[in-house]
Amino acid sequence: MRELIRTNDLVLLSAITALLDSAGIGHLVLDQHMSVMEGSIGLLPRRLLIESEREQEARALLDEAGFGAALGDA
Repeated sequence: MRELIRTNDLVLLSAITALLDSAGIGHLVLDQHMSVMEGSIGLLPRRLLIESEREQEARALLDEAGFGAALGDA
């Protein structure tokens, strides 16, 4: 698995996971339950991991959808 994005923007994260779901690209959101530890202030970013072998496909999909600026480095 490879990290695709790291963000505090839950709306962005939701939109990207919906796109990945619709394309059938497996993904995992890490650190989404850390708000218990941080006191719900949104300080810790959530990390979105995707299947390594489908990374280029996922990047192309998100770039086409206008989320290219949110993607981490390849």
